[in-house]
Amino acid sequence: MKYKFLPHTADIIFEAYGKTLESLFENSALALEEIMVDIKTLETKEHYEISLKTNSIENLLYDFLSELIFVKDTEGLLFNKFDVVISHKNKVYEIFARCEGDFINRETQDLHDDAKAITMHEFEIIKEEDKWKAKVLVDI
Repeated sequence: MKYKFLPHTADIIFEAYGKTLESLFENSALALEEIMVDIKTLETKEHYEISLKTNSIENLLYDFLSELIFVKDTEGLLFNKFDVVISHKNKVYEIFARCEGDFINRETQDLHDDAKAITMHEFEIIKEEDKWKAKVLVDI
């Protein structure tokens, strides 16, 4: 299982999973996109690259997901495929993500809720025995 949505009264909360940090970030991004669109209705015509640095893995995921919302709001792009590389050196975490998707098209895509922001409420990343888990609350 890549991710699952949990019950919430007003916003949307999901848990994402991955055997590696990279797959955790990719699956978190897919869950976020699935909030906004049925990702099966997206074509992969457009490419977008994201590069970010910060001081913790939690901040890196938060910033990455927030950047995806920013790109949706400013460029009109939604994504259905992610290739993520994460590095950690000298107490700095860095992500490079290649995102593939398409511009928003109400005629060909099954659009869902409009994600407005990632919140820190209930936000967490946990390393379990052989996998990573993230819990993310999305303001809609």
